Amino acid sequence: MNLSLRLFFALAALVLLYALPALAPFFYIFIGTQILILGLFAASFNLVFGYTGMLSFGHAAFYGMGAYATAMLLQSLQWPLLACLLVSFVAGLVLALIIGFFCVRLDEVYFAMLTLAFGMMVFGVAHQWRSVTNGSDGISGFSVGSLGLGLDLTLGNPAVYYRVVLVIVVLAGLALHRICNSSFGLILRAIRQNPERVAFCGLNIRLYRLAAFTIAGGFAGLAGGLMAPFLRIASPELAHWSTSAEPVLMTILGGSGYFLGPFLGAGLFVLLETWITSLTQSWMLFLGIILALMVMFFRRGVLGTVLDAIQARQRRRQP
Repeated sequence: MNLSLRLFFALAALVLLYALPALAPFFYIFIGTQILILGLFAASFNLVFGYTGMLSFGHAAFYGMGAYATAMLLQSLQWPLLACLLVSFVAGLVLALIIGFFCVRLDEVYFAMLTLAFGMMVFGVAHQWRSVTNGSDGISGFSVGSLGLGLDLTLGNPAVYYRVVLVIVVLAGLALHRICNSSFGLILRAIRQNPERVAFCGLNIRLYRLAAFTIAGGFAGLAGGLMAPFLRIASPELAHWSTSAEPVLMTILGGSGYFLGPFLGAGLFVLLETWITSLTQSWMLFLGIILALMVMFFRRGVLGTVLDAIQARQRRRQP
């Protein structure tokens, strides 16, 4: 598929997504907003896992940090949303830098366990520090006022907030895409494939891993900052280890190492969860079975398997 055709499909998809509030009822607008935010959350994790080869079980710590930053600023200072999101991005960035400084020294399962430990520490602070985080009740009761930049938008309207989230996620996605396809991103892929050879070339692997981990934390914080106004609450559950499992599953489901894989995985995950919960109370059992089957039969994720099939068909057609 040539570049012009890709741009055409991308623009067509964006136009369709932007027009969703005019085409679908409010229920699907809520679903679309959730998919976009979780897609950004999973895409930030994909920078660490799919491109750098580091499996983090504490990614929700940055997500929860961003949510709390936005909720606190909206509740206490009534800042414009864009200013709150900027703080959420920086908060996730700084927290990831601190945690990553200790974690990137280790590899494989030790790295995963250490990120899990730090993630549960962040959850414990959010759950126990009641004077700041309001404990298990979380921070709620805040309202979303202005967007900022002099734009007069009614952010309490689900359709308006959906379009704001769409624009922010697209811009963040373009930034992530640029990072992944830069020379920095190519080095990350090389580290995932053969870290010893990269180190032999004279590159500081720990520094590159720390940079990837920090950038991913910033975008996870941004996703959390978008989720807090959507849920109207920032609670400790957003930083729990079970929340860290969601981007892992979404990335593997969509296709790790593929830029659009996490977004596709987020869409499949949310739609399957919504569909199954409408049919049965034992939704976790059936959702687990379906996701397990999809992971087993789509070894490279849904997107990766489809692209592999297309490439294999093209090769067969060549003389």
